[in-house]
Amino acid sequence: MRLGLSTPVVIQVPGTASAWETDAGIDDVARIGTAADELGFGYLTCSEHVAVPAAAAETRGATYWDPLATLAFLAARTTRIRLLTSVLVLGYHHPLEIAKRYGTLDRLSAGRVILGVGVGSLREEFDLLGAEWDDRGVRADDAIRALRASLSQTRPVYDGPHYRYDDMVVQPCATQTRVPIWLGGRTMRSLRRAVTLGDGWTPFGLTAAEITRMLAAVDTPDGFAVALATPALDPTGAPAHATDCVARLADAGATDLNCVISARSAEHYCDQLAALAELVPGAVSGPATG
Repeated sequence: MRLGLSTPVVIQVPGTASAWETDAGIDDVARIGTAADELGFGYLTCSEHVAVPAAAAETRGATYWDPLATLAFLAARTTRIRLLTSVLVLGYHHPLEIAKRYGTLDRLSAGRVILGVGVGSLREEFDLLGAEWDDRGVRADDAIRALRASLSQTRPVYDGPHYRYDDMVVQPCATQTRVPIWLGGRTMRSLRRAVTLGDGWTPFGLTAAEITRMLAAVDTPDGFAVALATPALDPTGAPAHATDCVARLADAGATDLNCVISARSAEHYCDQLAALAELVPGAVSGPATG
């Protein structure tokens, strides 16, 4: 199992974000990203919302840094750690728009992108952007197939029910021969979509027991990622709780963990990362050598 980070500051969800994040800035994000990279954590995340309705912000939070700008910045400050969108909303973009933007990021980062995508759940945001809401699921399926055909191709060709293109050049494209695509969601349909069309599943809002039952109902292919979010971990103050949470999610079927870290400051956050790496040594690759 690998440990990744739910990157602090860039997404601030009430009840999950620590108080210090409110006044934190880009230097803090850079410091934490560099520390995670040096310790051998698997990935950093950034999510996508263009605009959150004020009523929804009370539960979802209002702070969502743009994932492309944020991950590009982190790519320049790191060397090994992967860069995960968690998640892009497919209905907000044409597949070739995603292929160009994140293909460029993959090239800038020397092949470190993991493309996390989702169907979307905020109707107000869809309406604001002029995106189709009622058939967003079937459109998302088509978009994923289009992305699979296009991310690593300079001359992509695709012919689906909603997206069709030929004789187009997309340069640059991704460096990876196959960019991993992880699907977000909390339903059996999202899991089946991930197993059929993607390389991994990154659910939210489900208990460990629910995830175990859902995974038992499908046959996951070899190498399929199941990235589960942790509750807030305090590796220095409550190490037993941290290791218990990691073990419980591993038992539920996690191959990767989106770790949420409780901290008092960016400095304390980095100390927490080092402590977590010591508590679960097999889940990080360790400092670079050579």
